[in-house]
Amino acid sequence: MSPDPLSLDEWIVTSRPPRNPLPADRPYAYMVEPECAADGRLVDVATLFLTNKECPFRCLMCDLWKNTLAESVAPGQIPEQIRWALAQLPPAQHIKLYNAGSFFDRKAIPVADYTEIARLVAGFERVIVECHPKLVGRSCWEFRDLLAGEFEVAMGLETAHPEVLRRLNKSMTLEDFAQAARNLQRERIASRAFIIVRPPYLSDAEGVEWACRSLDFAFSVGVGCCCLIPTRGGNGVMEELARQGEFAPPSLDAMERAMDYGLSLKAGRVFIDLWDIEKVSPDAPDRAARIARLARMNLSQKLEPAVRGES
Repeated sequence: MSPDPLSLDEWIVTSRPPRNPLPADRPYAYMVEPECAADGRLVDVATLFLTNKECPFRCLMCDLWKNTLAESVAPGQIPEQIRWALAQLPPAQHIKLYNAGSFFDRKAIPVADYTEIARLVAGFERVIVECHPKLVGRSCWEFRDLLAGEFEVAMGLETAHPEVLRRLNKSMTLEDFAQAARNLQRERIASRAFIIVRPPYLSDAEGVEWACRSLDFAFSVGVGCCCLIPTRGGNGVMEELARQGEFAPPSLDAMERAMDYGLSLKAGRVFIDLWDIEKVSPDAPDRAARIARLARMNLSQKLEPAVRGES
């Protein structure tokens, strides 16, 4: 809980370390990685982490604000970021334009840049952006209409636990998420959900249970792909919650159980985020083999037998 008299937003912001200094005409990161596509092919995906104004939502667990700006970018700077990054990267079939917030936040991505952005990504089979469910609407359909290929919107569900979701300060309800997913489905736009494994206020076992329930919920409202992300610290508030005994990162076992359950559903693609895996259960038995199994399942989307170290 935030200490009185601070509001939850104020507590989150005042607990932060400094943000990273960034130029407005360059993405703060970019890469190409393989991913299993909706049709089962293994495709190369260019991921651009665009530099833009900080998200207006103050989610409790978020550390993405570290690589954002205090002010909006000028028109033309987002296309320049994309143009520059693509010149550095090898060819890819799909592209993710991730911006540490919401692509359809008009203070983050200028609407005037939509046409040029669409032109720059015209050679990709699929374009994937991220957006808060409450900002999915007319701007989304308008951008879709500019694209040459398929379109997908990734949204943070985080958890289907209604009370924990409220305490995460996500500024949405489960019905808000469901409505956005249904609207995307109606508009024939693919969707994916971000689900955090073991959010604050849950034990490791509860984290597994609610990750599984969150997968069930996301697929039930029409989401076609779910990404499981181990909840991490690093934003100030999470460290305070850890001191209070209200947060600990998920175990490797919890991540495995959530991934295994998701793939067993055969309801859509399920990925697990392994970017910070070195911080998860460093002393776990058979750790390297277990992580390698998760990485293979990410690419194959096929459940493999458990490694001996799993409990």
